[in-house]
Amino acid sequence: MDITQHLYNLKPQLSKIAATQHEFLTAAGTLSLSPARLALWLCQDRIYAAHAYPRFIGLLISKIPFDGPAVEEELNRETLVLLTTCLEGVIREVAFFEGVAKEWNLGINGWKERKATRDYTAEMARVASVGSLEEGLVFLWAMEQIYLDAWKYVKSLLPPQSDSEDDTANAIRQLTNNWTTPEFEVFVQKVEVIANRHFARRHHGHSHSAVRAMESIWARVVELEEMFWPEDGEDTRLSSRTG
Repeated sequence: MDITQHLYNLKPQLSKIAATQHEFLTAAGTLSLSPARLALWLCQDRIYAAHAYPRFIGLLISKIPFDGPAVEEELNRETLVLLTTCLEGVIREVAFFEGVAKEWNLGINGWKERKATRDYTAEMARVASVGSLEEGLVFLWAMEQIYLDAWKYVKSLLPPQSDSEDDTANAIRQLTNNWTTPEFEVFVQKVEVIANRHFARRHHGHSHSAVRAMESIWARVVELEEMFWPEDGEDTRLSSRTG
């Protein structure tokens, strides 16, 4: 069994469900999410995408070995291509965030950074700095997989579209469509394949300690993802435009 399959199927599933079916996501899927709360989340995700994610990917690129047998060099090249794709994608994503905010009148400026955002970006920096390449790739896969699952959950709840929907509903539909495309799903699968190949190359036979280390990474990402969704009322407390 691949390491990612082992992680994804870990029991109990309550933590993963909490991260991918959070109340924020339920509110988004039922179109009951307030525009301020959506704007707060979008602001935090822009911090993640514009600053933390590129640094994380750059540190992983720096860990790719530059020598070794030909069969390993092939994997190294494929890894570089994938991580370069990540950087290209996140540049487009930041522009997408700003475009959605402008089109649907979401004020994403003037928010304080949430503690959950600081915790997430700090953990990304730590893993990419002191962890191994395969640990970083498993972390990357976990982030992308949980995100995909979360927005697929939102999509499963969305009612039929109505001409009377407001700006927030239109923004939610646009965000959901962006992160539930077949292309994004294929990208997540590519990350998973590369992560599994690196883990298998480094840990023949899946040693107990190596598996435990990956389980810890998975658990931490799931925890961070759950905390990343803003709770009801945070938009009032974290607006720097009031008080």
